Amino acid sequence: MRNLSGGQVEAFVLVGFPTSPPLQLLLFSLLLAIYLLTLFENALIISTIWLSPSLHRPMYFFLGHLSFLELWYINVTVPRLLGAFLTQDRRVSYIGCMTQLYFFIALACTECALLAVMAYDRYLAICEPLRYPSLMPPRLATRLAAASWGSGFFSSMMKLLFISRLSYCGPNTINHFFCDISPLLNLTCSDKEQAEIVDFLLALVMILLPLLAVVSSYAAIVVAILRIPTAQGRQKAFSTCVSHLTVVVIYYSSTLFTYARPQAMYTFNHNKIISVLYTVIVPFLNPAIYCLRNKEVKDALKKTVLGRCHYPRDAPD
Repeated sequence: MRNLSGGQVEAFVLVGFPTSPPLQLLLFSLLLAIYLLTLFENALIISTIWLSPSLHRPMYFFLGHLSFLELWYINVTVPRLLGAFLTQDRRVSYIGCMTQLYFFIALACTECALLAVMAYDRYLAICEPLRYPSLMPPRLATRLAAASWGSGFFSSMMKLLFISRLSYCGPNTINHFFCDISPLLNLTCSDKEQAEIVDFLLALVMILLPLLAVVSSYAAIVVAILRIPTAQGRQKAFSTCVSHLTVVVIYYSSTLFTYARPQAMYTFNHNKIISVLYTVIVPFLNPAIYCLRNKEVKDALKKTVLGRCHYPRDAPD
């Protein structure tokens, strides 16, 4: 596992979820089913938004970006874990590990920023409904989405710049099911203090700043909703936000628990269970959470799946 020049580790071994063979078969079957359903759900959402002119609005534009991100997200971690269940080969090369780490961090940071942008979009739609088209034109929506992706990939590049400079002399066993920052920092044989500081500060910036934007947006939304005189009006306004708020709570709670805390707490095995929540479960649940409560998306899905000839435009609900 080490080269001949300086003892640098050439490959890592991912522990994954070591269990008995029957339980491994059960986990493999469950994970494979979730993986395939996640691919289908998010691909269907993207195609529906693309093919439905009624959904060509900023709200659904951001939702399409989120679904594309979830497709990419789950493909970064799950296929390797499925392969490990089949072949029992849990090795990953040094380059492969760093590549997986780069895309994982980039997508995680991008999702934080994108959720903040979606919260701001909901704030404008509810608090400034008459000015919403002028405040959130398509060009601005495109720039905000591009900024979310750019900030995520730039943050990941900065983190990887410091982590890749560290030396790994052995052992080479990572107590995780994918290459994550904290297990790699625990394996390094060089001074990791600078990398830990950069990792922690960038995690705070990319997690807490978007979270602050989300909290501020929803605080203003709550105030605006409480000013609506009728209960039916308040319920209708809140229903447009409850799906996004649910995803935010699940994603940020698991992410904050894993990353925005002292480095000394990174040794708990619970991290693997929490990681499953935001790398597997959240991408699986997001399409259902967003679409089941949204009549426009449900109608567009029916037209996309059944075909316009079987679902006429003037059909009753």
